[in-house]
Amino acid sequence: MSHTPLGLRQAQKQKTRQALLDAALGLLEEQSLSSLGLREVTRAAGIAPTAFYRHFHSTADLGVALVEEALGSLHPMIRATVVDPGDSEERIARAVGLITRHVQAYPAHVRFIARERHGGVQPVRAAIGAQLARFTEEVKAALVEYPESAGWSDEDLLMLAELYVDQMLMTASLFLEASSEEARERVSQVAARQLRLIGIGRRHWLT
Repeated sequence: MSHTPLGLRQAQKQKTRQALLDAALGLLEEQSLSSLGLREVTRAAGIAPTAFYRHFHSTADLGVALVEEALGSLHPMIRATVVDPGDSEERIARAVGLITRHVQAYPAHVRFIARERHGGVQPVRAAIGAQLARFTEEVKAALVEYPESAGWSDEDLLMLAELYVDQMLMTASLFLEASSEEARERVSQVAARQLRLIGIGRRHWLT
């Protein structure tokens, strides 16, 4: 099917769309979405400006698509970090290592979310908020499965899930800013202490 004229057109359309996303993500390494111009994106992608509108209504629409792409890449990191919650040193070390590797693999995505989470483009800010709310609900659903959650209210479980999600995003952002191995080691140490503190608080929340 992919070799039919329709299949080839669809493949080319997807390729062009991805080129626009990749070009925008590269440009956003040095600027915010609110300052990004349509012609700047199409020039970087190597396509005509008119072709942009076959894929996105505006740069804000493109930004929302980038949110979906960026948080799709963050999803495995956040889920894996809370699969086995607690303050075990081995689990904490695995979680911090996972964040480190994720930032190394997807630095532009992490930077984009960190910058635009409180940025000036409202649809993008709203999209990030909605995606993070979904992450929080998913983490909450995972936490419910553990014996330690017996007796917890939904409100408190949601608060704990928000702590995990916020802590992962904050740690990822700090890794981005770390410019030396020594700085990255400090970020790792602080992140481990924070996860340990969350674990201790969780065990004693109902006592």
